[in-house]
Amino acid sequence: MLLLPIALAVLAAGCTGGSTSGETPKTNEPAKTESSLKPVGGQLKVALLTPGPVNDSGWSALAYNGLEEVKKDLGAETQNSEAKDAQIKDAFRSYAQKGFNLVFGHGYEYNAPAVEVAKDFPNTVFVSSSGGETAPNVGAFRFYLEQGFFLAGYAAGMMTKTGTVAMIGGDEVPSIKSTFKGFKAGAEAAKPGIKVIETFTGSGQDSVLAKQATEKAIAAGADFVIHQANAAAQGVFEACKAKGVKAFGANLDQNDNPSGVVIGSAVIVAGPAFVDLAKQVKDGTFKGGVVLRGMEIGAIDYVWNPKAEVPEIVKTKVAELAKEIKAGSLVVPKDEF
Repeated sequence: MLLLPIALAVLAAGCTGGSTSGETPKTNEPAKTESSLKPVGGQLKVALLTPGPVNDSGWSALAYNGLEEVKKDLGAETQNSEAKDAQIKDAFRSYAQKGFNLVFGHGYEYNAPAVEVAKDFPNTVFVSSSGGETAPNVGAFRFYLEQGFFLAGYAAGMMTKTGTVAMIGGDEVPSIKSTFKGFKAGAEAAKPGIKVIETFTGSGQDSVLAKQATEKAIAAGADFVIHQANAAAQGVFEACKAKGVKAFGANLDQNDNPSGVVIGSAVIVAGPAFVDLAKQVKDGTFKGGVVLRGMEIGAIDYVWNPKAEVPEIVKTKVAELAKEIKAGSLVVPKDEF
């Protein structure tokens, strides 16, 4: 997975799978670096880089939705393109050379290249979704998606009949591994001793590999599966359908997937976060830093599929946990990176 997802989604302890200390995570108080950026005089220009196609109904699509909100709310000129691996730095440079004020890379893998390129373009802001490196004109926007994954994991733990659930990932990067940490914590909180299978295919675009990995997990007993497979998620859903197993959507609301296997989705609501960031760039108030956005400000949600048959006791418990997360009395585990 990967971006700006500009950033939004912490320590599980005790039988609840989370902290009950009452300490609320400081999700909107990033350490910031001073910058000399000026307000944008003319039309704001914003570009988006994604690791896959923006019609993937998941990770890249949610970032594109955020870009569209920026265009609608601020009248910005917007462009987007796919860029992976060695293409990333060239893509950053290309947009900066064209005078774009903000270039967003949707994923952890965009963070380090942004810091390197930003040195040559002090008047352009570069932001990645996830990552810990910053500069005066570089920031990271992290969504606390672990919160949504924790709720999905808890639901899976309550409903599993086999005592085994699975997590299927594409690229093995810190941001994806951290969301799986949240899912596992939720599953273990609901059912101590549950077996949680974790698999990475190495590709967020190869649906065949995702399908094969899911089939293997199901053969090992998994009866609920969550993914972080980007465009390859369809392979996960197809394998679940063929074997009569239920799945969870991720990043976007995937409850209407034609496979009919998705019972709920851990969702990132990117629009408000993207618009807020773009306003900071337009006003010249942006300061490099890492911002964490979660359920307490509406950036993360867990959404049930209204057509899925889910016991009311499960829905009630998940709703209670969501309230605890928003209040800060339940702190979902996440990795720092």
